Amino acid sequence: MSIDLEARERERERLRAQYLVEPARREHSSGRGVHHIALMCADVERTITFYQGLLGFPLVELFENRDYRGSTHLFFDIGHDNSLAFFDFPGLDLGSYAEVLGGLHHIALSVDPAVWAAARSKLEDAGVAYHIDSEISMYFSDPDGVRLELIAEDLGSLYGTPLH
Repeated sequence: MSIDLEARERERERLRAQYLVEPARREHSSGRGVHHIALMCADVERTITFYQGLLGFPLVELFENRDYRGSTHLFFDIGHDNSLAFFDFPGLDLGSYAEVLGGLHHIALSVDPAVWAAARSKLEDAGVAYHIDSEISMYFSDPDGVRLELIAEDLGSLYGTPLH
């Protein structure tokens, strides 16, 4: 499959010109932030061990899923009153992670540079493969294949440029 890269760049430029408003003239968002992102997991304890034990995101809640009897709903604190939530769905025989249109590509989580370095060491010690890009982004997958990025950059910026 070949892609006309010049045509793709022209299309991005057209979209920027039509839709991207300068920060000083941009409307304030109607949203207040991410309350939680809900994902699925195969094993609740393995998920707790990975997110709380390895990445340092505290488990803050765990209860039965109100929509599916026997399923567990659990939440991890990822900072700034945002949560990463999981469901297990025992008995549904769900397939493994797949990248599909409308699906999740990855979740990028902002961390302090010292936390980033410590996470890198913990991932290495645990034998979790990772990829580093741009010296501040570390990509890896959780035990169920969800791709994560730890980015050693402040919220509200993208590679050193403020978003707002």
